[in-house]
Amino acid sequence: MTMWVFGYGSLLWDPGFPVARRAVATLEGWHRSFCMRSIHHRGTSESPGLVLALDQLPGAACRGLALAVARGHEEQTLAALRERELISSAYLERRLEVRLEGGGQVTALTYVIDPAHVQYCGGLALEEQAQIIARARGGRGPNSEYLFNTARHLAEIGLADPDLEWLARRVRALLP
Repeated sequence: MTMWVFGYGSLLWDPGFPVARRAVATLEGWHRSFCMRSIHHRGTSESPGLVLALDQLPGAACRGLALAVARGHEEQTLAALRERELISSAYLERRLEVRLEGGGQVTALTYVIDPAHVQYCGGLALEEQAQIIARARGGRGPNSEYLFNTARHLAEIGLADPDLEWLARRVRALLP
């Protein structure tokens, strides 16, 4: 049986595992949001950045990519994803149904935000998000790089995200 992973942020451009197939997919009831303070990858404890997470919202839908893990790589992919995504337990690992563009659906490994976690910060105004992203830097580099890569890859696969597009423009304007 194929192992699927739903990518909506950095997994779009840096899956970190061999991908056998990519398909545009929609996850109902969730939206992509800079609602998680990053204290490891894109910020520090002293100066947290922001990373994307899936925040549950009735009536919402997040479009991203369903990524099929290459056969024989399932175990190491799961271990690598858990090491990467569950670093601070702010994400919860779920297997959720995603609808594939063109028809069909698959169950995909998905990382969603725990709204009870101390790193959850849903509801920040876009300007506040831009100010944080423009200055934060963590173990994997500048927070702005994370935003720009995600916005660019969404555009390349034809998935509009007006909030991310606005943030990318605003953060570019804020950078020296």
